Amino acid sequence: MANESGSNLSLKKRQLAAYRLRSILSTPNTRQAFLERLANAGYGKATLATLQELIDAENSDLFDVLKYIATAEQPITREVRVAHSQPRIFKTLSPHEKEFIEFVLSQYITSGVDELSVEKLPELLKIKYFTLPDAIRMLGEVKVIRELFIGFQRELYGVRGG
Repeated sequence: MANESGSNLSLKKRQLAAYRLRSILSTPNTRQAFLERLANAGYGKATLATLQELIDAENSDLFDVLKYIATAEQPITREVRVAHSQPRIFKTLSPHEKEFIEFVLSQYITSGVDELSVEKLPELLKIKYFTLPDAIRMLGEVKVIRELFIGFQRELYGVRGG
């Protein structure tokens, strides 16, 4: 019985670790701050990329790599992550919003989590729409576009609310 209790505690700790990671990485600003803290601790992009290679997860999100370390749960690819979350992401989007988010997700699948940085948003808008005024015409004011860009990421990582 003590072993079962210890096993349940261990499972709860792993679930809590995954929840915390999910909460941190589901928002661009907290993700960036977390990555900076990792880099300052000696775990920069090159180290994290090596870690991805070591566990054969080069096409996985950083969240899945870190979750693997915390919980021993096999990482999924970015493509699988997108496929699982697309119905939730697209549920309330207009056709124009859906088209833009599909574009962002394709960039994410190909290039990784850096495509989800707020700093990357202007570049993504220019690639997709050529000019900011065209993007605004299709998607709404800059504030609305920014909220769309940040908001869909909560669904990508399976975090609801706030």
